[in-house]
Amino acid sequence: MSDQQPAAVAGTYFDALAQGDVPGAMALFAPDVVWHQPGANQFSGDHVGGAGVGQLLGGMMEASQGTFQLKVDGAAMINGDLVAVPVRFSGSRGGATMDMRGVDLLTVREGKIVEVHLFSEDGPAEDRFWGQAG
Repeated sequence: MSDQQPAAVAGTYFDALAQGDVPGAMALFAPDVVWHQPGANQFSGDHVGGAGVGQLLGGMMEASQGTFQLKVDGAAMINGDLVAVPVRFSGSRGGATMDMRGVDLLTVREGKIVEVHLFSEDGPAEDRFWGQAG
């Protein structure tokens, strides 16, 4: 059962992302996962289900011309089914760059990520990078 512990699920998720294994990372989401993307940009809002999250992440990769990266930037902090992970994320698009810290807060139940909340150190700068909905 240890593979269903929140810390282990989160670790597997971030390891998959680091290796570019998007299908492996996506497989860890519950079918009805809810991803809360902060800010006031074209990607902000709630994205529901694997298809919604996949569309969000694909849109970010397209907008950043494939440069968007996310790296774990510290030890995970666990509180029951919540896992807070310090991250650093970056990307570039059309001469603009973004490089900042944040926290990804995952809710893990029964071995699956059921909810994701993201926090950015500079929300207005992230909004400027991603731009408004077209």
